[in-house]
Parts: sequence; C-alpha cells; structure tokens
Amino acid sequence: MSRPPLPPFTQDSARQKVRLAEDGWNGRNPEQVAQAYSEDTQWRNRSQFLHGRQEAQHFLAEKWAKEQEYRLIKELFAFTDNRIAVRYAYEWHDDAGQWFRSYGNENWVFNKDGLMTQRYASINDLPIAESERKFHWPEGRRPDEHPGLSELGL
Repeated sequence: MSRPPLPPFTQDSARQKVRLAEDGWNGRNPEQVAQAYSEDTQWRNRSQFLHGRQEAQHFLAEKWAKEQEYRLIKELFAFTDNRIAVRYAYEWHDDAGQWFRSYGNENWVFNKDGLMTQRYASINDLPIAESERKFHWPEGRRPDEHPGLSELGL
C-alpha cells in the first residue's frame, strides 16, 4: 500500500503531507486515519507508548470519544528526506463542557511507501473559555480560507 506524497520530501510535498494528516485527523475516523501508519508503527503520545496500527486505531477512537468538537490545525516546521516535524494546536471540550486548546509538536518518520513508521508527540493542554476559541468551522476539514497557526498568532 502506498500513501503519497512519498519521500524524499520537498517543501511542497512535506506541506501537502501535513495538510493531509490534518484533514484526516479532523475527519475523526479512527479506521481511516490508521491507514496512514505502517502495520508496525511506533508512537509516543504524551506519556503513552503505542505499538502497531491496531493500537493506534484504538487510541484514536478513545481520543475522539473524549475530545469532543475536536478541531485541529497543523503547520510544517521542518523536513528532510523521510522526516517531517510539525507544530499544531487543537481545540476541544470534555464531558463537563470545559474547553481546551492543546498545543503540540510531532516528529514523523516515513517508509518508502509514505506510511508513517514513527510518531513522537509532545502535547500540553490549556483550559480556555468557550469565548476564547479560535477554530470556528463545521466539524471536518478546515476550510482553505480559515487562517493557520501563524496567521492566528499561535
């Protein structure tokens, strides 16, 4: 299975890969999103360590059950042949209605087929008031005209 764009990355293909990842995660379909990762993918997400596509899929299902009205923006930070670094922020609320903006950085490694083999994520959650939200679009893909992180001053 191939998941373009494929390494080695250029500035344009790395940006495209980041936007495709953002679009997938905003779709919040664990089965579909998990297909972007190799069968033997290795993750560190905060303090959790995941091994394999099935664990990643299970993790995503639990994540999006907890993080309601999830909206994510990713931005390319750096890239090389088969590696991409991103920074991102996402907004969500919990069962009690408390809103959060979560800030993070990820380092990604891809195989020759464009599947992510390693994902290392560091994330911090900031409680916010609903009035402080900046990500306003219908659930799903962020519209092209919606500002990115840099334009929002994040």
